[in-house]
Amino acid sequence: MAAITASVYTSHVPAIGAAIDLGKTRDDYWKPVFAGYEPSKAWFKENTPDVIFLVYNDHATAFSLECIPTFAIGCAAEYQPADEGWGPRPVPVVKGHPELAAHIAQSVIQDDFDLTIVNRMDVDHGLTVPMSLMCGQVEQWPCAVIPFAVNVVQYPVPSGRRCFNLGRAIRKAVSLYDEPLKIQIWGTGGMSHQLQGPRAGLINKPWDNAFLDRLIAEPDKLADMPHIEYVREAGSEGIELVMWLIARGAMSDNPPRVAHRFYHVPASNTAVGHLILENS
Repeated sequence: MAAITASVYTSHVPAIGAAIDLGKTRDDYWKPVFAGYEPSKAWFKENTPDVIFLVYNDHATAFSLECIPTFAIGCAAEYQPADEGWGPRPVPVVKGHPELAAHIAQSVIQDDFDLTIVNRMDVDHGLTVPMSLMCGQVEQWPCAVIPFAVNVVQYPVPSGRRCFNLGRAIRKAVSLYDEPLKIQIWGTGGMSHQLQGPRAGLINKPWDNAFLDRLIAEPDKLADMPHIEYVREAGSEGIELVMWLIARGAMSDNPPRVAHRFYHVPASNTAVGHLILENS
């Protein structure tokens, strides 16, 4: 049977992708950020899964304000890197896993979570930056990827509890898939940052690190944090962190093993948080 072996959590700052693509990873500003992911790249080489279920938010690329699904699962065979206004990133085409994606959609929808099934879409930095951080610059990605887009752009956005329970439904779906696949689930976005208004540039280190502590030790309680706390303490874009609860909910109920933890500020006015948890 298929099994979720680990979860990965990381920010997906677009400027990180630009730094990689333009060869600036060793610049003084960027060096500390990328140093924090060196252990992750080594870990990933030793723990490459068959499939990554990657939770991210679309940034007006596949969807727009005219139509934003709360949860959308990619069921296509491949996904092109998106042109976000300055040309597509020079990264490989993302290969999907339509069979597993369709199975997860079937199981999760039967568990009363409404998913939008997407058979064609481009994927933006929300997905490709985490892949680059974990895999490096490669000619092809080392495994299949199922994109899972969550609306954290326009209110109302899903609650932390809804996201956590969705993760549990995804875990159940994976356990029912009759093929011995190793699967990782990644939660991306955040941490604290605000990109506009009087509080633009807000970063809250103590709150971010407390969130990481709770994500590891008490995710079920963390799932009840209201939206207003995310926005007040982590900025308007800090709400992206509810996506991390999908990945955490998909993990075993047993305490996880922390394989790596990293935190750094700033990276383009954003707090970069990163965590790798292995199922015990």
